[in-house]
Amino acid sequence: MTDQSPAEGETGPEEPEKLVPRHRMANELRDDINNGIYEPGQKLPSQRDLAERYNVARNTAAEAVKILIAEGLIDNRDRARPTVRGPRRLLRLGAERYSNRLREETGVSPFRAEVEKQGKTPRVDCPSITKIRPPADIAARLGLSAERDFVVRRENWYFADEEPVQLGITYIPWEIAEGTVLATSANMGKGSLYGRFEDRGHRIAAIREEISSRMPTPEETKGLKVPAGVPVIDVIHTGIDQDDQPFEVTCFTMRADLNGLDYRIRIED
Repeated sequence: MTDQSPAEGETGPEEPEKLVPRHRMANELRDDINNGIYEPGQKLPSQRDLAERYNVARNTAAEAVKILIAEGLIDNRDRARPTVRGPRRLLRLGAERYSNRLREETGVSPFRAEVEKQGKTPRVDCPSITKIRPPADIAARLGLSAERDFVVRRENWYFADEEPVQLGITYIPWEIAEGTVLATSANMGKGSLYGRFEDRGHRIAAIREEISSRMPTPEETKGLKVPAGVPVIDVIHTGIDQDDQPFEVTCFTMRADLNGLDYRIRIED
């Protein structure tokens, strides 16, 4: 018989690393959430009951819950008892969102039309409108000079049912905005922003949207009330007119837990 034991100075096969109790419980609790034992919107049992259910100490149960809060599966806002978070996405409907027909029928902005269509109440705050030199990346998208040209920068915070869902920073070439409400007022009138662009000879005909994701800054976390562990979606939107010219860029920062993206794209031959 051959001796299969390791020779001196050698080691045998490694045993799987044993999970520490908080990670083991976090895995089990995550499975229970995904399997529907705890449903979206349901408050978790007390810390004592969780500890008994998963056979751990109470402080271990608290640490396991913190792991899932950091992952965005559990919400613990306002120090209330942790609640299972569920999908509550406000879908951004791509090209349909900027439909000229929809705007002419409703007389409202794309955001308001989209939110109302999904049974929610929209609100938009515009705390600042300023004239600035464009950032280099914005200037490039608009075909402007970052050193010589000016843009109007409009800051908008968007709410659905009084919950903050996204921030939008819109940049408009000064030659388009000058002498209009685009440069001075939060009230855009009938047809909203794109109605005023059309008044200036720029009817939206196409859009370009560049999409990425990241974790929010402290300022974004505070302003958008982003729960722990939840990322944001960055959408750099460029409006393109009937002459194939860009006429506005809006940089959206969207809560990933409250927003989804839905696009239908025509494929070129």
